[in-house]
Amino acid sequence: MNDDTGAQRPQRNIQKFGRRTVLRGAALGAAAPLIPATASATPASATTASASASASATTVSDGARRGAPAAGSASFRWLGTSGWRIDVDGRTVLFDPYITRFKTGLFDGGFKPGTKLRSDPDLVREHIGRPEIVLVSHSHWDHIADVPHIAKTTGARIVGTETTFHLLVAFGVDPERISVVKGGEILDFGGITVEVVSSLHSRNKRHSYFAPGTLNAPPAAAPRTIGDLPEGDTLAFQVTAGSGGPSAFLMGASDFAERAVQGLGPDLAMVAVPSSAATSRYVPRLLRALGRPGVVVPVHWDNFEEPLSELPRRDPAMDLGGFVAQVHQESPTSRIVIPDYRTTYGGDMRPRTH
Repeated sequence: MNDDTGAQRPQRNIQKFGRRTVLRGAALGAAAPLIPATASATPASATTASASASASATTVSDGARRGAPAAGSASFRWLGTSGWRIDVDGRTVLFDPYITRFKTGLFDGGFKPGTKLRSDPDLVREHIGRPEIVLVSHSHWDHIADVPHIAKTTGARIVGTETTFHLLVAFGVDPERISVVKGGEILDFGGITVEVVSSLHSRNKRHSYFAPGTLNAPPAAAPRTIGDLPEGDTLAFQVTAGSGGPSAFLMGASDFAERAVQGLGPDLAMVAVPSSAATSRYVPRLLRALGRPGVVVPVHWDNFEEPLSELPRRDPAMDLGGFVAQVHQESPTSRIVIPDYRTTYGGDMRPRTH
């Protein structure tokens, strides 16, 4: 989770140059294929996200569009928070699938670390399909709470940190189904490549981490509350569909290890919006290190205690408009897509129409 629980949260009243270049352009928003240069950045299907998330968009030339990866080569669905469902030729990869989204008081001014963990099997089943791989960035509840159920009911391979491994084993997940990674691994899943990237968790205004800590053995009992789940270090992942991409860089928290991401060159960058300015020059440093991706998708800006059946509502602590403005300033040719929960996007992050 973005680490600002200690702050005063407002009350609620493909790696080839040519392919990456053609992904750049003018669309800013989730539902409209192209938005004129004078248009607002508010997504057409998520107007409650933030009226302040407005910025001018650049125009895209016909030449810049040529050679883009086919929309059918992969599909992406935002699961809210930092979560994604990626489908490639009938195979499904999940990243940080937090779907049940229960109340903790975080958005109501009374955060309760003793909130009991839960997972709604019917709701989870509605969104995940038949996942083959589940990637976990870190072990806070808004990233891992539904993963034990998914692991035990689908047989998917879970990829995450040692802490994630120990927690899942405590939940009764078969350890043979969990792959421990540290960052730097490049995993070949036969047509889907997963590059593991060492990363960092975000910090609050006091430059502190929320619920830090790691595990080197399973806890004595299965965690019962959100307070039982330490961060356990943080990873990012780059997923590439087939030999031609697209490649998507996936973040679970709003910080990064600059040297670890240099040279990745993703087509799509799913970038966590920061809740504070604790990380120096976060947006420009990240975009430069990634090679100014053709498409930038803000994530982890929503109120993740409201159901996925509703339109995304912005977390009041997140300056989505400021983030968009920084992306425009640092990488004016990047196309910014503000996602919503209901849209299925193609491999070019344009909404699918069928």
